[in-house]
Amino acid sequence: MSNQFIDLITKRRTIYAIGKKVEYSPEFLTDLIQTAIKQSPSSFNSQSSRAVILFNTQHEKFWTFVAEKLKSYAKDEESAAKTTAKMASFAAGVGTVLFFEDLDVIQGLQEQFPSYAENFPVWAEHSTAIAQFATWTALHTLGLGASLQHYNPIVDEEVHAEWNVPASWKLRAQLVFGSVEGEAKEKGFVDDAVRFKVFK
Repeated sequence: MSNQFIDLITKRRTIYAIGKKVEYSPEFLTDLIQTAIKQSPSSFNSQSSRAVILFNTQHEKFWTFVAEKLKSYAKDEESAAKTTAKMASFAAGVGTVLFFEDLDVIQGLQEQFPSYAENFPVWAEHSTAIAQFATWTALHTLGLGASLQHYNPIVDEEVHAEWNVPASWKLRAQLVFGSVEGEAKEKGFVDDAVRFKVFK
């Protein structure tokens, strides 16, 4: 099947080997990321997704926070060294997008539309997932590599304090990106007959 959008999302892959050899300015990348998030759909057009965009030393500071937190979970020196190396591989990139959902927006919708109250937190997860995917794919179109990480909630306190993040913003994911320094791993697929049902 030949389709421009399908081609883009097929080529967008998890890239763990990233670097700082990025020709685009932080200003250009910020505009791209903000536009991708703004153009992502949300339930009731709630626009509940929020983001903190970190570049260079600020980006490295975030992964230092994560590395320090994870040290307390290490069982031995070997696992601690592996964790430190993994965090260093993320810090080797040029930036990180911290994705949040604004709980105040979600609560406001629950109060305004009580019959849907239990669904709004679920729909918010849909919104942030779409925003993450849109941002990831947009970065891919520039030839950048990225991977989506989830080190929340262990660093939530540090993130809120360091970057003055409102208390109502709940951290959901971290998209780390940079120049592509290694190939993506092979990707397998579950058989279509297991995943899909089609009726005509």
